[in-house]
Amino acid sequence: MKNTQSFKPKVNEIQEFLEVASDFESPYELIREALSNSYDAQAIEMTISISLLEDGRTKITLTDDGHGMGVRDLESFFDLGNSRKSTGIGYKGHGTKIYYKSDHVRVTTVHEGNEYTAAMDNPWEKLNDGILPDYTVKRTNSEEEEGTKIEIIGFRAGRGFDPQKLTYNRLSNYINWKTIGGSLAHQFDPESSEMDITIELSDEIDSSEARITQSNKFRFPEEKLKPDSETPDEVESLCKHYQPQTITRTVDGRTVEIQIAGFVAGRQAREQLPTHGRHSTQFGVWLAKDHIKVEQINETISSDNQYLHFFFVANCPQLELTANRERVRNKADPIYDEVVSEVEWHMTKVAQSEWYRQYEELRRHVARKQAAASQSASLEERKQQLTLQGNPVPTNTAELLVQYTNHSDDNAANIVSITQDSDVNVILQEDDELVGASATPLLHSFFVDEKTLEGVDRFICWSLGDLDYLRELERTDYVGREFEIQFKKNNVVCIVDGTQIPVTVVQDLTAETHPN
Repeated sequence: MKNTQSFKPKVNEIQEFLEVASDFESPYELIREALSNSYDAQAIEMTISISLLEDGRTKITLTDDGHGMGVRDLESFFDLGNSRKSTGIGYKGHGTKIYYKSDHVRVTTVHEGNEYTAAMDNPWEKLNDGILPDYTVKRTNSEEEEGTKIEIIGFRAGRGFDPQKLTYNRLSNYINWKTIGGSLAHQFDPESSEMDITIELSDEIDSSEARITQSNKFRFPEEKLKPDSETPDEVESLCKHYQPQTITRTVDGRTVEIQIAGFVAGRQAREQLPTHGRHSTQFGVWLAKDHIKVEQINETISSDNQYLHFFFVANCPQLELTANRERVRNKADPIYDEVVSEVEWHMTKVAQSEWYRQYEELRRHVARKQAAASQSASLEERKQQLTLQGNPVPTNTAELLVQYTNHSDDNAANIVSITQDSDVNVILQEDDELVGASATPLLHSFFVDEKTLEGVDRFICWSLGDLDYLRELERTDYVGREFEIQFKKNNVVCIVDGTQIPVTVVQDLTAETHPN
């Protein structure tokens, strides 16, 4: 026997499938993968249907009119690392493995006169039991139009799948911001494919609509270069679209192409776009691959500019992504450094452009005028406002807290700390505990300003403010979190993702201590 032997490394196929599928945590990722595959199949129409079965399981049906799949394509669909794509987001063959996190997968596809039906039973259960699931394929002749229908029953991801969180509003916004359904490819190629995306949810999930349809092309807010008047609202409605640019560089002998497009806009202009979360997580500068936004690189904007006013996407096919496609993987590659450097130079030119400089000066000018107008209010006017109907009406946090201490019992009014530079601007001593509170004259303004809820154990407000706005949050959500406001026995409670945050309405306290 020879002293030296040759061995080939082995791969645990089951563990590989489990690990790749487990990398995909969010149920939204299934939608993202389906949209990418339909777009690659040159579909003109794609439909996402989600319903609940009688046993409580979820059924997700994905239908498109693309060119369908043959036997080799079906193998790529079910195999791991056996994609037929040579480039693009799905070239590694990882994405469709998210479908394995279910009880049943069924694919019906028509391609070149043949209909193929492929089925896989209990893939997730089998993988977790150490069994590699198999699938069957049946072929019949067909005169139907080409296309594909994928049915997933009993889908689950992460800590569990709650289909009732997939409302029309959330799905539509996610598709627009985080998938090929929000592509900027048309900015560079007017002939790029357009795909209509329809969402259908059963009434048990969301009965607010029968269905909604949207294009896969991301649309900028309406361009408005000059204000009609020097008011804050007018300035915040300004928007400028910057000319798309394609930059080609050579890095270590490799060709790198960077496509950059975007706009600068005030808050009111940005709000023309329905967003998936708060503005700080949506706007700024994005890296993208295949025109799907991946991660922000807001550091490419100089610190003296507010990145919220910018929305730019830098698309680069040479970027490599992590398995779940949430991050850029090749950051140690010189290509990544080159891309970031070019984006930084591009954003410097935007910030130095004549329009942007005038926009920033106009914003500062209007802010100064507004501050001067606020400070010029006469003492008599303030006194009159503060004594309206015999009850002082606070116009700022300090005045609100004066009223709070005047009309609360000793325990509730024990303020330990006040700060002006935090969303949690008050610390209260309640019994033996320190409690974080957010004090704001009008409760709805906290949510309008998209402040963080981290550390907020209580709200203190003069009044609730715009109840219609708060009710709209209940219908949609607050920065991706479920929101509800309840009135219980003279008490007001905000419920965010199931966590109750009590609300102290100081105006009600004054009515109790000074009844008519």
